[in-house]
Amino acid sequence: MLLLTLQVFLFNNIQLSGYINPYVYILFILLLPYETPGWLLLGLGLVLGICVDSFMNTYGMHSSATLLLAFLRPCLLNLLANREDVDRKGSPSIYPNGFTWFFKYAFFLVLAHHFMLFFIESFSFATFFHTMLRVILSTIVTTSFILLSTFLFSKK
Repeated sequence: MLLLTLQVFLFNNIQLSGYINPYVYILFILLLPYETPGWLLLGLGLVLGICVDSFMNTYGMHSSATLLLAFLRPCLLNLLANREDVDRKGSPSIYPNGFTWFFKYAFFLVLAHHFMLFFIESFSFATFFHTMLRVILSTIVTTSFILLSTFLFSKK
């Protein structure tokens, strides 16, 4: 709820010439525990996306991108996480896993989310390079905010 409120009232007002739009609300999906079932992960992604869509009047764009994020998360965790990490029944956070691991995890999921979101928004490949620039810049800024918030608010 806090991330959604911050997104709606703070981060939605950060826009640098339309190129940089941080979307930190996806941190909720990123930090869910390893053992979260797939159906619940997709359901939470859908509800979170619908909430953001309702506040931003984007009509399903955030829902689609957040569903993709929730769908890709288990696949990326299988690639990145050790079996011992998953067996600990924790969540994929920065302190037990290390900065490099969490950076890769967050960066690739944020990149997938932003790619889907911005290409749905433009709904055309005619402005491919412009949209890719928006994806890359927003991914860098969003990942930076996510890393900063996990450093500040995660338990060691």
